[in-house]
Amino acid sequence: SSTAGVSQVLNRYTFASTLSHLRRTNTPVGRDGKLAKPRQLHNTHWGLVCPAETPEGQACGLVKNLSLMCSISVGTSTEPIIEYMISRNMEVLEEYEPQRYPHATKIFLNGSWIGIHQDPKALVRDVQQLRRTNQIPAEVSLIRDIRDREFKIFSDAGRVMRPLYVVEQEDDSENGIQKGTLVLNKNMVRRLEIDQTLPPGSEDYFGWQGLVNAGVIEYMDAEEEETAMICMTPEDLEAYRMAKMGIPNPEAEYDEAHPNKRLKTKINPTTHTYTHC
Repeated sequence: SSTAGVSQVLNRYTFASTLSHLRRTNTPVGRDGKLAKPRQLHNTHWGLVCPAETPEGQACGLVKNLSLMCSISVGTSTEPIIEYMISRNMEVLEEYEPQRYPHATKIFLNGSWIGIHQDPKALVRDVQQLRRTNQIPAEVSLIRDIRDREFKIFSDAGRVMRPLYVVEQEDDSENGIQKGTLVLNKNMVRRLEIDQTLPPGSEDYFGWQGLVNAGVIEYMDAEEEETAMICMTPEDLEAYRMAKMGIPNPEAEYDEAHPNKRLKTKINPTTHTYTHC
Protein backbone atom coordinates (compact mmCIF):
# COMPACT_ATOMS: atom_id res chain seq x y z
CA SER A 1 0.00 0.00 0.00
CA SER A 2 1.02 3.66 -0.20
CA THR A 3 1.59 3.98 3.56
CA ALA A 4 3.16 0.69 4.64
CA GLY A 5 5.59 0.16 1.72
CA VAL A 6 5.70 -2.13 -1.29
CA SER A 7 4.84 -5.46 0.37
CA GLN A 8 1.22 -6.62 0.25
CA VAL A 9 -0.69 -9.81 1.04
CA LEU A 10 -1.86 -11.27 -2.27
CA ASN A 11 -5.62 -11.14 -2.71
CA ARG A 12 -7.02 -14.69 -3.05
CA TYR A 13 -10.79 -14.14 -2.86
CA THR A 14 -11.39 -15.23 -6.46
CA PHE A 15 -9.23 -16.07 -9.48
CA ALA A 16 -10.18 -12.77 -11.13
CA SER A 17 -9.27 -10.76 -8.02
CA THR A 18 -5.85 -12.50 -7.89
CA LEU A 19 -5.13 -11.61 -11.53
CA SER A 20 -6.25 -8.04 -10.87
CA HIS A 21 -4.00 -7.72 -7.82
CA LEU A 22 -0.97 -9.09 -9.71
CA ARG A 23 -1.31 -6.36 -12.37
CA ARG A 24 -1.89 -3.41 -10.01
CA THR A 25 0.15 -0.23 -10.36
CA ASN A 26 0.42 2.69 -7.95
CA THR A 27 1.24 6.30 -8.85
CA PRO A 28 3.39 7.83 -6.06
CA VAL A 29 1.38 11.05 -5.74
CA GLY A 30 -0.26 12.40 -2.58
CA ARG A 31 -3.83 11.15 -2.22
CA ASP A 32 -5.15 14.55 -1.09
CA GLY A 33 -3.69 16.48 -4.05
CA LYS A 34 -5.92 18.71 -6.13
CA LEU A 35 -4.23 17.89 -9.46
CA ALA A 36 -6.54 16.01 -11.85
CA LYS A 37 -3.98 15.10 -14.53
CA PRO A 38 -2.29 12.17 -12.69
CA ARG A 39 -5.72 10.60 -12.20
CA GLN A 40 -6.81 10.76 -15.84
CA LEU A 41 -6.17 8.25 -18.61
CA HIS A 42 -3.50 9.29 -21.08
CA ASN A 43 -3.77 8.55 -24.82
CA THR A 44 -0.68 6.33 -24.65
CA HIS A 45 -2.46 4.05 -22.13
CA TRP A 46 -4.48 2.53 -25.01
CA GLY A 47 -4.09 -1.25 -24.85
CA LEU A 48 -1.74 -1.04 -21.84
CA VAL A 49 -3.89 0.11 -18.90
CA CYS A 50 -7.49 -0.85 -18.06
CA PRO A 51 -9.67 2.27 -18.53
CA ALA A 52 -12.37 1.06 -16.12
CA GLU A 53 -10.78 -0.70 -13.14
CA THR A 54 -9.74 1.80 -10.48
CA PRO A 55 -10.87 2.24 -6.86
CA GLU A 56 -13.32 4.89 -5.69
CA GLY A 57 -12.45 7.73 -3.38
CA GLN A 58 -9.01 9.29 -2.83
CA ALA A 59 -7.10 6.63 -4.78
CA CYS A 60 -9.31 7.01 -7.88
CA GLY A 61 -7.11 7.14 -10.98
CA LEU A 62 -3.86 6.83 -9.00
CA VAL A 63 -4.18 3.05 -8.61
CA LYS A 64 -4.44 1.52 -12.10
CA ASN A 65 -4.28 -1.99 -13.56
CA LEU A 66 -2.07 -3.14 -16.41
CA SER A 67 -3.63 -5.33 -19.09
CA LEU A 68 -2.98 -9.05 -18.63
CA MET A 69 -0.55 -9.52 -21.54
CA CYS A 70 1.55 -6.40 -20.97
CA SER A 71 5.16 -6.70 -19.91
CA ILE A 72 7.73 -4.21 -18.61
CA SER A 73 11.12 -4.07 -20.33
CA VAL A 74 14.06 -5.01 -18.10
CA GLY A 75 16.82 -3.42 -20.20
CA THR A 76 19.39 -5.07 -22.48
CA SER A 77 22.93 -4.39 -23.67
CA THR A 78 23.33 -1.95 -26.57
CA GLU A 79 26.81 -3.01 -27.75
CA PRO A 80 25.68 -5.78 -30.19
CA ILE A 81 23.18 -3.39 -31.83
CA ILE A 82 25.84 -0.70 -32.35
CA GLU A 83 28.32 -3.21 -33.79
CA TYR A 84 25.70 -4.60 -36.18
CA MET A 85 24.69 -1.15 -37.47
CA ILE A 86 28.33 -0.14 -38.01
CA SER A 87 28.71 -3.32 -40.09
CA ARG A 88 25.62 -2.19 -42.07
CA ASN A 89 27.34 1.07 -43.17
CA MET A 90 26.30 3.29 -40.29
CA GLU A 91 28.60 6.30 -40.08
CA VAL A 92 29.46 7.04 -36.44
CA LEU A 93 28.85 10.57 -35.17
CA GLU A 94 32.56 11.42 -34.79
CA GLU A 95 33.12 10.92 -38.54
CA TYR A 96 29.90 12.61 -39.73
CA GLU A 97 30.17 15.63 -42.04
CA PRO A 98 26.80 17.43 -42.43
CA GLN A 99 27.85 19.08 -45.72
CA ARG A 100 28.42 15.71 -47.40
CA TYR A 101 25.16 14.06 -46.29
CA PRO A 102 22.58 16.79 -45.57
CA HIS A 103 19.62 14.39 -45.98
CA ALA A 104 20.99 11.45 -44.00
CA THR A 105 18.86 9.83 -41.29
CA LYS A 106 20.03 10.29 -37.70
CA ILE A 107 20.24 7.18 -35.53
CA PHE A 108 19.49 7.47 -31.81
CA LEU A 109 20.09 4.74 -29.22
CA ASN A 110 18.30 5.28 -25.89
CA GLY A 111 18.15 9.01 -26.63
CA SER A 112 21.83 9.42 -27.59
CA TRP A 113 22.75 10.36 -31.16
CA ILE A 114 25.24 7.70 -32.26
CA GLY A 115 25.46 8.07 -36.05
CA ILE A 116 23.80 8.51 -39.43
CA HIS A 117 22.76 6.23 -42.29
CA GLN A 118 22.11 6.79 -45.99
CA ASP A 119 19.56 3.99 -46.51
CA PRO A 120 17.30 3.95 -43.42
CA LYS A 121 14.59 1.81 -45.03
CA ALA A 122 16.98 -1.12 -45.53
CA LEU A 123 18.53 -0.65 -42.07
CA VAL A 124 15.15 -0.65 -40.29
CA ARG A 125 14.06 -3.74 -42.22
CA ASP A 126 17.30 -5.57 -41.31
CA VAL A 127 17.12 -4.68 -37.60
CA GLN A 128 13.42 -5.66 -37.51
CA GLN A 129 14.37 -9.02 -39.01
CA LEU A 130 16.98 -9.47 -36.28
CA ARG A 131 14.32 -8.87 -33.65
CA ARG A 132 11.83 -11.25 -35.27
CA THR A 133 14.45 -14.01 -35.54
CA ASN A 134 15.40 -13.52 -31.87
CA GLN A 135 18.97 -12.39 -32.62
CA ILE A 136 18.35 -9.24 -30.58
CA PRO A 137 15.88 -9.20 -27.65
CA ALA A 138 12.17 -8.90 -28.42
CA GLU A 139 11.86 -5.96 -26.02
CA VAL A 140 14.00 -3.64 -28.18
CA SER A 141 11.86 -0.87 -29.73
CA LEU A 142 12.50 0.37 -33.29
CA ILE A 143 10.94 3.70 -34.28
CA ARG A 144 11.53 5.26 -37.70
CA ASP A 145 10.34 8.87 -37.93
CA ILE A 146 10.20 9.60 -41.67
CA ARG A 147 9.30 13.30 -41.29
CA ASP A 148 12.19 14.16 -38.96
CA ARG A 149 14.54 11.66 -40.67
CA GLU A 150 15.29 9.83 -37.41
CA PHE A 151 15.64 6.17 -36.46
CA LYS A 152 15.24 5.71 -32.71
CA ILE A 153 16.15 2.50 -30.89
CA PHE A 154 15.26 1.92 -27.23
CA SER A 155 16.56 -0.95 -25.11
CA ASP A 156 16.26 0.65 -21.66
CA ALA A 157 14.23 -0.62 -18.70
CA GLY A 158 10.77 0.47 -17.61
CA ARG A 159 8.89 0.66 -20.93
CA VAL A 160 5.39 -0.85 -20.95
CA MET A 161 4.96 -3.13 -23.96
CA ARG A 162 2.09 -5.16 -25.41
CA PRO A 163 2.17 -8.11 -27.85
CA LEU A 164 0.85 -7.85 -31.41
CA TYR A 165 0.62 -10.32 -34.29
CA VAL A 166 3.08 -9.67 -37.12
CA VAL A 167 1.70 -9.13 -40.64
CA GLU A 168 4.04 -9.89 -43.55
CA GLN A 169 4.69 -6.79 -45.69
CA GLU A 170 6.31 -8.57 -48.64
CA ASP A 171 5.96 -12.03 -50.19
CA ASP A 172 8.05 -14.55 -48.22
CA SER A 173 8.81 -17.34 -50.70
CA GLU A 174 10.91 -19.33 -48.18
CA ASN A 175 8.04 -19.80 -45.73
CA GLY A 176 5.23 -19.52 -48.29
CA ILE A 177 3.67 -16.42 -46.68
CA GLN A 178 1.80 -13.96 -48.90
CA LYS A 179 2.11 -10.24 -48.22
CA GLY A 180 -0.70 -8.86 -46.12
CA THR A 181 -1.24 -12.12 -44.17
CA LEU A 182 -0.35 -13.13 -40.63
CA VAL A 183 2.95 -14.90 -40.02
CA LEU A 184 0.98 -17.23 -37.72
CA ASN A 185 0.03 -20.43 -39.56
CA LYS A 186 -1.88 -23.66 -38.90
CA ASN A 187 1.27 -25.65 -38.09
CA MET A 188 2.00 -23.32 -35.17
CA VAL A 189 -1.58 -23.62 -33.92
CA ARG A 190 -1.23 -27.42 -34.04
CA ARG A 191 2.00 -27.20 -32.04
CA LEU A 192 0.18 -25.16 -29.40
CA GLU A 193 -2.52 -27.87 -29.26
CA ILE A 194 0.18 -30.56 -28.86
CA ASP A 195 1.66 -28.55 -25.95
CA GLN A 196 -1.40 -29.43 -23.86
CA THR A 197 -0.50 -33.14 -24.02
CA LEU A 198 3.20 -32.73 -23.21
CA PRO A 199 4.56 -33.31 -19.68
CA PRO A 200 5.90 -30.29 -17.72
CA GLY A 201 9.44 -29.29 -18.71
CA SER A 202 9.35 -31.10 -22.07
CA GLU A 203 11.98 -30.04 -24.64
CA ASP A 204 9.34 -30.08 -27.40
CA TYR A 205 7.22 -27.44 -25.64
CA PHE A 206 6.49 -24.57 -28.07
CA GLY A 207 4.29 -22.20 -26.09
CA TRP A 208 4.21 -18.42 -26.03
CA GLN A 209 7.98 -18.04 -26.18
CA GLY A 210 8.02 -20.23 -29.28
CA LEU A 211 5.66 -17.80 -31.01
CA VAL A 212 7.89 -14.85 -30.05
CA ASN A 213 11.05 -16.65 -31.23
CA ALA A 214 9.37 -17.58 -34.53
CA GLY A 215 8.59 -13.91 -35.27
CA VAL A 216 4.82 -14.44 -35.04
CA ILE A 217 4.40 -11.99 -32.16
CA GLU A 218 6.38 -8.86 -31.38
CA TYR A 219 6.20 -6.50 -28.44
CA MET A 220 5.57 -2.80 -29.03
CA ASP A 221 5.69 0.12 -26.65
CA ALA A 222 3.56 3.27 -26.96
CA GLU A 223 6.18 5.14 -29.00
CA GLU A 224 6.65 2.39 -31.58
CA GLU A 225 2.87 2.05 -31.95
CA GLU A 226 2.78 5.63 -33.25
CA THR A 227 4.76 4.58 -36.33
CA ALA A 228 2.99 1.24 -36.88
CA MET A 229 -0.22 0.46 -38.75
CA ILE A 230 -2.29 -1.76 -36.47
CA CYS A 231 -5.40 -3.63 -37.66
CA MET A 232 -8.18 -3.40 -35.09
CA THR A 233 -10.36 -6.24 -36.46
CA PRO A 234 -9.94 -9.36 -38.64
CA GLU A 235 -12.04 -7.58 -41.28
CA ASP A 236 -9.49 -4.76 -41.42
CA LEU A 237 -6.73 -7.31 -41.96
CA GLU A 238 -8.65 -8.98 -44.79
CA ALA A 239 -9.25 -5.61 -46.48
CA TYR A 240 -5.54 -4.79 -46.10
CA ARG A 241 -4.53 -8.17 -47.57
CA MET A 242 -6.78 -7.65 -50.60
CA ALA A 243 -5.41 -4.13 -51.10
CA LYS A 244 -1.84 -5.48 -50.96
CA MET A 245 -2.73 -8.04 -53.64
CA GLY A 246 -4.34 -5.33 -55.81
CA ILE A 247 -7.89 -6.70 -55.49
CA PRO A 248 -10.52 -3.93 -55.20
CA ASN A 249 -12.62 -4.12 -52.05
CA PRO A 250 -16.34 -4.29 -53.00
CA GLU A 251 -17.42 -3.07 -49.55
CA ALA A 252 -15.50 0.19 -50.04
CA GLU A 253 -18.02 1.24 -52.68
CA TYR A 254 -21.17 0.99 -50.58
CA ASP A 255 -23.23 3.94 -49.42
CA GLU A 256 -21.37 6.38 -47.17
CA ALA A 257 -24.32 6.48 -44.77
CA HIS A 258 -24.03 2.72 -44.14
CA PRO A 259 -24.43 2.07 -40.38
CA ASN A 260 -21.33 -0.16 -40.28
CA LYS A 261 -19.05 2.32 -42.01
CA ARG A 262 -16.40 3.41 -39.54
CA LEU A 263 -15.72 6.89 -40.96
CA LYS A 264 -18.95 8.64 -41.84
CA THR A 265 -19.38 11.97 -43.59
CA LYS A 266 -20.55 14.88 -41.44
CA ILE A 267 -24.29 15.61 -41.42
CA ASN A 268 -23.59 19.32 -41.75
CA PRO A 269 -20.40 19.76 -43.84
CA THR A 270 -20.03 23.44 -42.83
CA THR A 271 -19.43 22.67 -39.14
CA HIS A 272 -16.02 21.92 -37.65
CA THR A 273 -15.40 18.80 -35.57
CA TYR A 274 -12.10 19.80 -33.98
CA THR A 275 -11.72 18.46 -30.44
CA HIS A 276 -8.51 20.38 -29.65
CA CYS A 277 -6.42 23.30 -30.89
